[in-house]
Amino acid sequence: MHESNASRGPLAGKAALVAGATRGAGRAMAVELCRAGATVYATGRTTRARASEVGRTGETIEETAELACEAGREGGGTATAVAVDHLDPEQVRDLIVRIDRAQGRLDLLVNDLWGGDHLVGFGKKLWEHDLADTLRVLRLGIDSHLITSACALPLLTRRPGGLLIEVTDGTEESNRNYREPLSYDLAKAAPLRMARALAQETAEYGTTAVCLTPGWLRSEAMLDTHFHVTEENWRDGCATDPHFAISETPTFVGRAVAALAADPDVARWNGQSLSSGGLAQVYGFTDADGSAPDAWRYLAEVQFAGKPADVTGYR
Repeated sequence: MHESNASRGPLAGKAALVAGATRGAGRAMAVELCRAGATVYATGRTTRARASEVGRTGETIEETAELACEAGREGGGTATAVAVDHLDPEQVRDLIVRIDRAQGRLDLLVNDLWGGDHLVGFGKKLWEHDLADTLRVLRLGIDSHLITSACALPLLTRRPGGLLIEVTDGTEESNRNYREPLSYDLAKAAPLRMARALAQETAEYGTTAVCLTPGWLRSEAMLDTHFHVTEENWRDGCATDPHFAISETPTFVGRAVAALAADPDVARWNGQSLSSGGLAQVYGFTDADGSAPDAWRYLAEVQFAGKPADVTGYR
């Protein structure tokens, strides 16, 4: 059944690739882009038939695509799950060829590639940490982004108006401080520099490149592994860490991506470091509960300043 023009969202006719959409922020980005009417390709390594090294079998790219298609009923968006290891250039090239043949365009590339938390070795110094794990973290957090951008940018830059969103943990300001350990620090600083560099390299094509971070993300792993709560009772996690009160659902940063993609003046952000909380103040979107948590301002002014937890004025 064809969607009527009245039901088509602001991103109708746009093609988007969310690289790293199995769970968390990437999943929500795929869902919200579909809700806005985009045609989304959701990639990742964990499928119903095979799990990635992350080891979480509860979330798959097929499920992401199903959730996105359900949301897409509102705005005419659709989603396709594609199993891709973004460290394999041939797999990424094949993906881009597939998108080009089917859509003839790519309007948005989101590099939300990670999957390295289990290898980071928090609390260890460089020489105390397994070197192979350190190098793998950098492969997952840096090489995957470079490979995907190198393969996708010829299609993204084919027509003016393309948007590249690098996703990281932390704003440029917050990441001036050391994000221990070293491998994590490098992996999360790199996307900020990539966005700045690619903003320069793609400017002549009318492409915009930015770096985006969520705040304290209530991802699946944050809920069930770190705080042993669910989304329904997440506030119980504040007994473990009172500052968890500033946390946000993945939907919040998903809506940030959709807002950027729909902004005809998105080029004003070219090369910049952006956050879900900061963009909410500009575009007016909210989290799933109607709040708008400004996590990075809170972390700087309250948590890192040693003040008691109090989210008044921050969400």
